[in-house]
Amino acid sequence: MAELIPVNIVIGDRTYRIKTNSSDEETIRRTLKTINDKIVEFKTQFAGKDMQDYIAMVMIWYATQTSAETNPALEKEMTDVLQKIEQQLDKVK
Repeated sequence: MAELIPVNIVIGDRTYRIKTNSSDEETIRRTLKTINDKIVEFKTQFAGKDMQDYIAMVMIWYATQTSAETNPALEKEMTDVLQKIEQQLDKVK
């Protein structure tokens, strides 16, 4: 089992400490940048809301985006899994 490393992350002006695989840290940081950039964008568009509202709006936006389109690492992972399945099917033929 891979060793988990502690990572401090910031979402909407709040800091959280999580543990993750070191190989996932870059993906987490890219995702956080996207989320925090979108929070700033929504704060500009929808004045007068509190931070929890902005975070909720961004999470809904993020969850409804096409996963492979917004996350190249996920696309590669899905492609690798599909190729393995295809290889296993070819062996059965």
